[in-house]
Amino acid sequence: MKVIFLKDVKGKGKKGEVKNVADGYAHNFLIKNGLAVEANQSAVSTLNAQKKKEEKLAAEELESAKELKETIEKLTVEFSTKAGEGGRLFGSITSKQIAEELQKKHKIKIDKRKIELNDAIRSLGYTKVPVKLHTEVTATLNVHVKEAN
Repeated sequence: MKVIFLKDVKGKGKKGEVKNVADGYAHNFLIKNGLAVEANQSAVSTLNAQKKKEEKLAAEELESAKELKETIEKLTVEFSTKAGEGGRLFGSITSKQIAEELQKKHKIKIDKRKIELNDAIRSLGYTKVPVKLHTEVTATLNVHVKEAN
């Protein structure tokens, strides 16, 4: 019997796949537990429509990420902080602070986990910080740390 999987079933199939399984397994386990539906004409057309919709949403998401990348790369986030000798900061600038500053000054909301800062910024000057906006899109944000008077 051909079935369309509604959820991932370990060892059998992933969500959205159409596979041939034993009739008893399909009726007594997959369909009964809501893991799959019988692959008739209407179910297949519904699946195709859903796949097209998901592809369209993914394309729109990628497009908005590219637009946001252009915006972010034009910006420079500035911080004023106290520094010691040799331009070393008292404390550090973290990804959380960068995300808050972007939200406050430029109205751009980015999750701090998407800011790929290996280690906190601990010195004065300019730093280029990668920001992962999408699986395929990474922007570079300029962060300027200057000494407070």
